[in-house]
Amino acid sequence: MTTRFTEMFGVDHPIVQGGMMWVGRAELVAAVANSGALGFLTALTQPTPEALAKEIARTREMTDKPFGVNLTILPSISPPPYEEYRQAIIDSGISIVETAGSNPVDHLPHLKDAGIKVIHKCTSVRHAIKAQLVGVDAVSIDGFECAGHPGEDDVPGLVLIPAAARELEIPIIASGGIADARGLVAALALGAQGVNMGTRFMCTVESPVAQEVKEQIVANSERDTTLIFRTLRNTARVAKNAVSAEVVGIESRGCEFDDIAHLVAGARGRKVFEEGDLDAGIWTSGQSQGLVRDIPPVGELVTRMVHEAEAIITGRLASMVSATAAQAVGARA
Repeated sequence: MTTRFTEMFGVDHPIVQGGMMWVGRAELVAAVANSGALGFLTALTQPTPEALAKEIARTREMTDKPFGVNLTILPSISPPPYEEYRQAIIDSGISIVETAGSNPVDHLPHLKDAGIKVIHKCTSVRHAIKAQLVGVDAVSIDGFECAGHPGEDDVPGLVLIPAAARELEIPIIASGGIADARGLVAALALGAQGVNMGTRFMCTVESPVAQEVKEQIVANSERDTTLIFRTLRNTARVAKNAVSAEVVGIESRGCEFDDIAHLVAGARGRKVFEEGDLDAGIWTSGQSQGLVRDIPPVGELVTRMVHEAEAIITGRLASMVSATAAQAVGARA
């Protein structure tokens, strides 16, 4: 399945495992790369830029295929040393970077000078247009169904993807609500050149999250997520649990971030993923969890998606076109 995305980024399949905090580690990313898809280490999962360089080296020990690094840039009272993480990426010879959060314009000259291709994650067409204008090579467009931060416009992928495709010249990667071959085919039909999956890749053998989390994703339906930070205009989609319910309850009465900071601390979410205590903190999961029904090896998942997508395109959809053509011939006769 060759697209502009696969040609530009040198991968076999139009499938991406985007950066996920506490999840984008060497074992998962190497498995994704070896499957022919594109995986991203998450820079800020590593405690220091030096640790990131070591994780990049560790990934290279497991694969000789392309992979990238996600650098999420967000406003913070005590921001991490983004420039140092960026330099670790450059010095390690990474050729693909996924940026997210704030506008990457300050980082682009450094990345471009190093020959790095940049994919920027966006949640709206207007932000995607801006990203194209500042010089990114592709955008990952996140529909409202996605895990993490879907933005504040609440536009689902069925509308957002073709709206972005109408306005952009650079490749588009569809993100949010995609977990199988049907989503891949639909995204391509809507104008994307590839798909990004987070929740689906969390639920694989090589994913570093605790088995309890994977099993809960399989057990959950598409209704088992909730939106937090709505009243703070920083919406995030997370799995339903005792902590997210408490956050929503506090927000409903009116609050400042400081009133819920102790509940949503990143260290608590990390404990969920690493120890499997599902109510230790908030943890991200998208509505696509309702489509996840097993925990396969990454290679099996990607191969299955590609083969099933090809079967949908050349089988069911092709037969529908043939039937329509035959009906038209019959009508003319």
